Amino acid sequence: MSIEFGWWNKDADGKKFQVNAAVHGANIAWIKHQGHHTSWEPYEPNDDDRARLVYEAEKRVPRRLISQKQFEEIKRLSENQGPGGISGRRARESPSL
Repeated sequence: MSIEFGWWNKDADGKKFQVNAAVHGANIAWIKHQGHHTSWEPYEPNDDDRARLVYEAEKRVPRRLISQKQFEEIKRLSENQGPGGISGRRARESPSL
């Protein structure tokens, strides 16, 4: 299962930033970026972000974009603390050849 969810949040200064949660296997990778020309960086989700992930996943079940089993797994994984096992996968630099 590899599913991506995304939404916009505001920080304490009122600036918008995009949050992306990629669910792959038994991991959720949380990353964010602010503005078009900034790179993605690891993100530490709060309780609101975890609730938003469950809400976004719940909306996809009736439309058959994800199964009930996948939804239950996302719900279980979202209860874990921390950014996830593969956090920042896009932010890592590839080894030079």
